[in-house]
Amino acid sequence: MLQPAEDNGRVQLSNWVAAKLREQIVSGQIKSGQFLRIDAVAKSLDVSMTPVREGLLMLQSESYVRLIPRRGFMVNGFSRQDLLDLFWAQATIGAELARRATTRMTDEQIAEMEGQQRAYETAIASDDKPQIDRLGHVFHRAINLAADSPRLALLLGSLTKQLPNRFYATIEGQLMHAMEYHPIILNAIKLRDPEAAASLMFRHIVLGGEGLVATLDRQGLWDDDSTPEPKGKKASKERRARS
Repeated sequence: MLQPAEDNGRVQLSNWVAAKLREQIVSGQIKSGQFLRIDAVAKSLDVSMTPVREGLLMLQSESYVRLIPRRGFMVNGFSRQDLLDLFWAQATIGAELARRATTRMTDEQIAEMEGQQRAYETAIASDDKPQIDRLGHVFHRAINLAADSPRLALLLGSLTKQLPNRFYATIEGQLMHAMEYHPIILNAIKLRDPEAAASLMFRHIVLGGEGLVATLDRQGLWDDDSTPEPKGKKASKERRARS
């Protein structure tokens, strides 16, 4: 079985194990309430038990699993609200980073982002999915780095790692949403309007989470009706009901 390179030793392998199990939990392949035996997981992933144990401890710190004494690690599952909460937290930190980047980004950095935005639009026009994914990531990374707030950026990174990469690729695939928000966020930065940049970034990330929930719902990941409706949609329905 193909395994990641172990140049960075056991830590990298533990991260890989955690990522594999996280993907299976979030996608519903591993169900809530299921027990994960270290020896069985090690055999299925063709690794030793030590990185599996360490990977499960990482997932426990993210509340994906919990350790039941004398029984092992039990899967907590992943609900719609968990997903929405995760994106709300990302949006809160991302908005603050955008606010700070607006006052700290140089004219040269803004010009570079404008060039990347043009490349992003070209990739969309040609349906170049790998380039779309890459440039979508570059857009956010440029803002986060320009904020010059490494602790906040590190915290945001720890939140984004709680979802498999393919889910972020799904969000970048929602092209109309990205095409709408990226240029106006960049324009707010160019105009040196930190509050507008923060507000737009917050809404951009939250809408991405709501769109991902809708996508996973269509794929049948959840089989109940517990998804909280976005406030705007709920209020609109209430107004129609009263009219």
